Amino acid sequence: MRRLLSDVADRANRYVEGVAERRVAPSPEAVERLSRLDVPLQDDPIEPSKVLAELDEIGSPATVATTGGRYFGFVVGGSLPAATAANMLAGVWDQNAARVLSPVAASLEDVCIRWLISLFGLPANAGAGFVTGATMANFSGLAAARHALLAQEGWDVEARGLFGAPMMTVLVGEEVHVSLLKALSMLGLGRDRVVRVPVDGQGRMRADALPEISGPTIVCIQAGNVNTGAFDPAGEICRTGRASGAWVHVDGAFGLWALASHRYAYLAEGVQDADSWATDGHKWLNVPQDSGLVFVREPEHLRAAMTATAAYLIEGEGREPSHYVPEMSRRARGVEIWAALRSLGRSGLAELVERTCRYASQFAEGLQDAGYEILNDVVLNQVLVSFGSPALTHRVIRRVQEEGTCWLGGTEWQGHVAMRISVSSWATTEQDVQSSLEVILRFAKEEARA
Repeated sequence: MRRLLSDVADRANRYVEGVAERRVAPSPEAVERLSRLDVPLQDDPIEPSKVLAELDEIGSPATVATTGGRYFGFVVGGSLPAATAANMLAGVWDQNAARVLSPVAASLEDVCIRWLISLFGLPANAGAGFVTGATMANFSGLAAARHALLAQEGWDVEARGLFGAPMMTVLVGEEVHVSLLKALSMLGLGRDRVVRVPVDGQGRMRADALPEISGPTIVCIQAGNVNTGAFDPAGEICRTGRASGAWVHVDGAFGLWALASHRYAYLAEGVQDADSWATDGHKWLNVPQDSGLVFVREPEHLRAAMTATAAYLIEGEGREPSHYVPEMSRRARGVEIWAALRSLGRSGLAELVERTCRYASQFAEGLQDAGYEILNDVVLNQVLVSFGSPALTHRVIRRVQEEGTCWLGGTEWQGHVAMRISVSSWATTEQDVQSSLEVILRFAKEEARA
């Protein structure tokens, strides 16, 4: 085991040291070589070191270099050094995050909850759960909302299900993220029966367009539109919701982290008045994948929606992590969240948010100065740019992705085809921005002449 772990460390170091020099998207040849892993399962065991070598030598070249500084596609932050190292240690620990199975995992979650509640300015006694990502964070927060609202109607949804339950209304903005709709569908609340509220030119829900609220109602708002970075007017919507007895849920997958910065916290003003919040650690906190977070103002609603008991399940003293999330068997993902927060501190996290927002502004300024249309107000870390016709914009995106210096995605925004630039990695440097801009502008000029 010692030799194997040393080998892993050596291979991991080589990967990290080379990530800044390699292309961001894997080469077609590297992807083709993945077929070498698709072999019939053999009868006899293979030496673990040989398995590791095969995995590294064929698999590593076919990864997307999201841990480097030139990945600007989806809102994916590269993993911080402390978080990566903690993740490796947690893998060796192999802990199930239940208190009786792992006192350290449960204790680290307790600490992280207090830290995060303080960072976001949420109610001090809020309940929280560590889940896989924003989809499950939305799912868990909305499950708590479903429980609370139906309990007020005298209906135990966990025991009786939705058959015959009082009707519930769900309000979402026209720019609602698909992960929230997926969560609603899994909860039996439906994707298509939601009431869509009009939005403005930046994708913000119009508070003045909210329909009259009556009966059990969930209002879902965004802290950070996935295309523009814009925030719904949380304060006004929360006041309306509270006055009518609605539950307000915040999808803050990446935008909630703006609260860590005094410079950008104003964008999320009023979100603390909601009833539940969802966010994602692998976005702006820059921890490894599979790290979502849900917070609920009244913890008993989250616990009621998620708790499962059995005679053989032994509970320790204190908060039992499994009572606040869908999973019972899950990894100790709080380990790397603790490491990231401990490593950065308040000022380091604020600087990470502010630096990446500054780089997004540099992208926008460089593209606009070259004569291309920026489609959004660049208020955070998201940039939308059009290079002219939809076909031309698609061609530029494809050329940039194939060339490999950086990776950026495409999107459709209020009738426009756009290149979407998301800057959220600690590893991104000024040079990464400049070299990426040069490639984008070169292909934009070439394709315009073609």
